[in-house]
Parts: sequence; structure tokens; C-alpha cells
Amino acid sequence: MKRFLVSLLCISSLLSVYAKESPPNILFIMSDDHAAHAISAYGSKLNKTPNIDRIAKDGALFKNCFVVNSICTPSRAAILTGKYSHKNGVPVFNRFDGSQWNVAKELQKAGYHTGMIGKWHLGSDPTGFDYWTVLPGQGKYHDPVFIEMGETKKFKGGYATDLIGDFSLQFLENRPKDKPFYLMCHHKAPHRPWEPDAKHQHMYDDVDFPEPATFNDDYSGRGSAAKEAEMRIDRDLTPNDLKQEPPPGLTPAQLKHWKYERYMHDYLACIASVDDNVGRVLDYLEKHDLAKNTIVIYTSDQGFYLGDHNWFDKRFMYEESLRMPFVIRYPGHIKPKSTNDKMILNVDFAPTFLEYAGLKTPPEVQGHSIVPLLEGKTPKDWRKSMYYRYYHYPADHKVQPHWGVRTDRYKLIYFNKIKEWELYDLQADPHELKSVYEDPKYAKIRAELTQEIERLRKELDDRDQFADIQK
Repeated sequence: MKRFLVSLLCISSLLSVYAKESPPNILFIMSDDHAAHAISAYGSKLNKTPNIDRIAKDGALFKNCFVVNSICTPSRAAILTGKYSHKNGVPVFNRFDGSQWNVAKELQKAGYHTGMIGKWHLGSDPTGFDYWTVLPGQGKYHDPVFIEMGETKKFKGGYATDLIGDFSLQFLENRPKDKPFYLMCHHKAPHRPWEPDAKHQHMYDDVDFPEPATFNDDYSGRGSAAKEAEMRIDRDLTPNDLKQEPPPGLTPAQLKHWKYERYMHDYLACIASVDDNVGRVLDYLEKHDLAKNTIVIYTSDQGFYLGDHNWFDKRFMYEESLRMPFVIRYPGHIKPKSTNDKMILNVDFAPTFLEYAGLKTPPEVQGHSIVPLLEGKTPKDWRKSMYYRYYHYPADHKVQPHWGVRTDRYKLIYFNKIKEWELYDLQADPHELKSVYEDPKYAKIRAELTQEIERLRKELDDRDQFADIQK
């Protein structure tokens, strides 16, 4: 009897070990400047993205994912560290200090095989990665140069998006099979100057894209910051952006529409190439029986204006720039075709990866894991507001520095150098066309949001150390 009980205990112990899942692989795919409203899963009226949609179909789509500083380099630093710009030392296009903690280092230490492929744009070599090959700076679409583990290589005849797809597949094929992997696959596209590959160059030749509702915004409902910004479709797109001479004899309105069409033609063609390469990687996971135990994320480093308010680019705290796409799947753990409207931030990505890997988040990390949200639970103390801070002025588009707070319904922005405030009721004015900061009906809301900004600044320890940055 005693031997029988011992045998049962041993069998039970073995079953427990085998029942326990191994740590999940993590595939983090990020593009550059891909607006959520250019993804069909988000209801795009412009294009289709069937492969990105596959991730949303098999998992969750977040409706309110926001960036804490809408510009490439700071967003990447925030994603790596889980910290805001004033804590990770990257408020603008300055060099990332690779000696500091980052999520790849933590996963690598825990036994993950880590990789970084594509656009890095942080000024220093990647740290925490077993393998990396990155574009120097912004990189080029055609005939790109990559820096592989410190060695510079040029790929004549190559296209950056396809090469990043190729290198990602090679990483997956050559990885140690006895370790989980963490791969950051970062596409350059669809960043300016929007240069499609030959396969997609003419796919929108016969399409007339609908103008956004705010295409003819005259900024009369705002302060001076919107009027000063240099990123207008009708005025600030360059010949390098447009790549063609406009037809003769166009009226100003016709010329503006023509420029918008050229912009959308190339921007969306670049996205089509990204979507194809997302599909290639998803197909590999399925073919090699990796899909079940691999978390797949698709996001962008920030939002982008697609003619909204007559703009391209990002930077402002207005919705199109602030909002990031974020879709995630993890079979058996995340309910397929689910959506979530809770507020998540790019500083939340790192702690989410750590929790899924069974690791603790260091106390200095300011983001919060979204795993409870993905399990259908909302923590009682989940954020009801978010803090935003933008520093980069006057280059490259003369967007005034500002900070602000967004809640489910309201947004308060302070342009600190020109001392102007803007307040928007997102329910009554979802396109943010008219600030109600001076409206007496919003006096109470204005006071509450002002206090909330100060509370968040204190909580996040934003001591204004980068207030005088001019770049």
C-alpha cells in the first residue's frame, strides 16, 4: 500500500510538471507611423490589412492604446523600459543609454533567446539581445544598409520591409530550439518619404481616397500651436514626398486633394507590404507548430495624421497622433475576436511581457501589465486618465511642446512655452475642433483636470528637467 501511494505521488508530480506550460514565445511586431485608422480591423475606410486583422481575429483589439510621447525615438525607449521619457532619458532624438535596464535584458537573463530586427533608431547599439541587425538611423527603403552585430552590410536591390521579414524568419529558423524566444520585429514602413516596393507601387492607381471629415480644418477653434505647425498637406509636403509634378491648371482645392491622393497612394502601399510580411511570419509560426505557445503583438510606435486636420506626421496630443493600434493574440489565453476599451499605454508593454514570462516587474518601471485586462478582469485601481508630454521644438515641424491629461471623455492640454491651454469634450467634439477651455460651463471640469495633471506629474515624478530642450 505504501509503495502504491508513493507511486501515485510520483505520477502526480510528473503530471504536474508536464501540465505546466513552458514560458511563451513573444513576437512583438511594430511598424513606424502606422495610424490605427489605416487598419481594417479598426474600421479603416481606406485600405485592407488582412494579416494584421488575423491577429485581432484570433485575439484582442484595444481601442484606447495611447503613446506617452508621440515621436519615434522616445516611444521606442518607453516600450523598452516601461518608463516615461523623463525617466528613461529620451525625450527627443537623443541617444538611448543602453546600460540601463530594459525588458530584453530581463527576458534574456531568464533564459529567452532575444532578437532585435529592423528599425532601432535609438543612437546606441542594442543591448539585451542575443542577435540584432538594425537600420542605421532612419534607414532607407531601397538598397538599405543594415548593421548586424556591429558589422555594416548593404543589400543592393533589397527592400527594407521584405528584408526585415526575411531576417525575422531566419531568426526563428536558427533560434535555439530549447529556449523560448523574444523577437522585436520593427518595420521602417510606413515612415516618410513613403516609398513602396515594385509589387505594391501601383495597387492604388485607380483609387480616389475619401477626404477625412476634418480635411479643411482652419484651426479657428484652437490656439496658436495648431496654426504654427508645419505639416500641412496643402503647404508642407515636399517634391520628395510627392514624387510627381502636379497636373497643370489645378485650383488650390484641387491641388490640395491631388497632394492628399499622392500621400495616401504611397503611404498605404507601404502598409500593404508590411501586412504581407506580417502574414509571412504568422504562416511560419503555424507551419512549425509555434502558434499555440507564441504571443503575437502588432502595434505602431505612435499614431499618424492621414490628412486629418490637413496634416501628416504626429507629435500633437490630438487623437489621431495619440492613438496607437494594438492587437494581440495568445491562443488558449486570450479570447478570440475580443475588444477592450480600457486605457493602456506603450509603457505597459514591458511589464505585460514580464508577467507572461512569469517574471516580476522592477519597481522603477512605471507601466502596468495588461494581463488582467486580457483575462477579462479590470483591476479596481486601473487608470482612468493618462499623462502625455511632448518636447521636440522647433524641429522638425514646429509643434509646440506641451503636456496634458486625457480621460475617457475629456482632454486638457497645456502648451507650456506659449502658456496656452486647450480643453476638449471628446463626447461632444470627437474631432477636437473647438477648445472649450474658456467656456464657463466647463469651469469645474477644467479645475478637476488641472488638478489631475498635477497629480500625475507628481506620481510619475516629472520634475521638468527637460523643459528647455530646443532641437
